[in-house]
Amino acid sequence: MEKSAFAFEVKQIDEAGYVAGIAAAYGNVDYDGDRILPGALAKSLVGRDGVPMLLYHDMKRPIGRWAKFNESETGLQVEGKISIKTRDGGEAYELVKDGALGGLSIGYQTLRKRMDGKVRELLDLNLHEVSLVSIGANPQALVTGVKEILDGGNLPTVREFEDFLRDAGGFSKSLATAIAAKATPHLRGDPEAKADDGLAFLRALAG
Repeated sequence: MEKSAFAFEVKQIDEAGYVAGIAAAYGNVDYDGDRILPGALAKSLVGRDGVPMLLYHDMKRPIGRWAKFNESETGLQVEGKISIKTRDGGEAYELVKDGALGGLSIGYQTLRKRMDGKVRELLDLNLHEVSLVSIGANPQALVTGVKEILDGGNLPTVREFEDFLRDAGGFSKSLATAIAAKATPHLRGDPEAKADDGLAFLRALAG
């Protein structure tokens, strides 16, 4: 199963656990060089009365069900309900309310694609699930912040980069710790990282 390397936004949640947001946006190029085209999910949604809601794309951590889908020219909007009385569902609900979980990301199988230069355009996808994830809803702001760190010439320690991810990116502590440990060697030019270009660094952030 593939996962979108670009997280989109939880728009709203209520006290009963009903949640809505943008699960996929069409036309954007994600960190892995993929672009989902309008209509790519249309066939997959026909006749379906729901899609699993997972936590962090973990099949062992179902937290609810997505029941409504609205596919427009710009993207896929979803509405569903978190099972707040379950352990993982209750945890996810509290994290969304606190802002620690701010993103949605799709898990899918690519059925048809084409290449546009170095970009892989996805034409037909089989949607498996939509997950709540920790990555912030505005990846461009995070990338801009990282660029400012590099331009300033003061290369961060792992702890400093972890703090930046939590403050600027909205990541949870555990995820910020994991990403900082993985990405800091890329920032500091560690030759063993074997990734001195921007795309490899962004892939590291996407985890």
